[in-house]
Amino acid sequence: MKNTRYPNRVEFAVSGSYALFSDPVMRVGGEKCTYPIPTYEALKGILMSVYWKPTLIWYIDALRVMNPIQMEVKGIRPIKYNGGNDLAYYTYLKDCRYQVRAHFEWNENRPELEQDRNENKHHEIAKKMIRKGGRRDIFLGTRECQGYVEPCVFGEGEGAYDATERLSFGLTYHGITYADEAYSEETANRMTVNFFRPVMERGIILFPRPEDCPLHESLRETEIKPFGAAKKNFSGLAEFQEVT
Repeated sequence: MKNTRYPNRVEFAVSGSYALFSDPVMRVGGEKCTYPIPTYEALKGILMSVYWKPTLIWYIDALRVMNPIQMEVKGIRPIKYNGGNDLAYYTYLKDCRYQVRAHFEWNENRPELEQDRNENKHHEIAKKMIRKGGRRDIFLGTRECQGYVEPCVFGEGEGAYDATERLSFGLTYHGITYADEAYSEETANRMTVNFFRPVMERGIILFPRPEDCPLHESLRETEIKPFGAAKKNFSGLAEFQEVT
């Protein structure tokens, strides 16, 4: 069935031996414990490692959990901020595999890049980068958790939770809205964290857009990063020819 709502939609599978998806508040130090499912921000980061330009914003539409949710605790010796090593226990997800569906929209906060808004170009490059496994290394939450990306058809294959009617995960970190992706006066020139309550139905979790999350918390003021000579860096056709 042809997608008419989001013609620039992409679908891919991401897998890895281990993953650690957690709230950034838990990343400061000490013990770390993963969420049972990937966060919206982590999936968006994976897709941005595959392909991204400041011209566009990636939106994660849905996640399908393919393997059983398993956790494993490891003893880790992280480096202290003041030197030396510490001893901590990290709880990782084990033997992870997911299917992801996403699409992109133009970043209206970047009017200086309007000449780069060629939907077909960006869509074709994104699909090619998925076939090649991404432009940059893929990580599942943290750098020590290497991940791998490949094309897939969302919904195909047998998933571990296809027969599970409904499973709720409680209040969960969704992601951070930065100044260059602001969607309202309240989020303009600010860093805003979003929370929601994910529900998995027959293995599939539908993600709300950042502005549709039920809980938001403004963290601090920030500015949009400038990109200098936009016409030179985002030349459109020349860039497309380079990667095809």
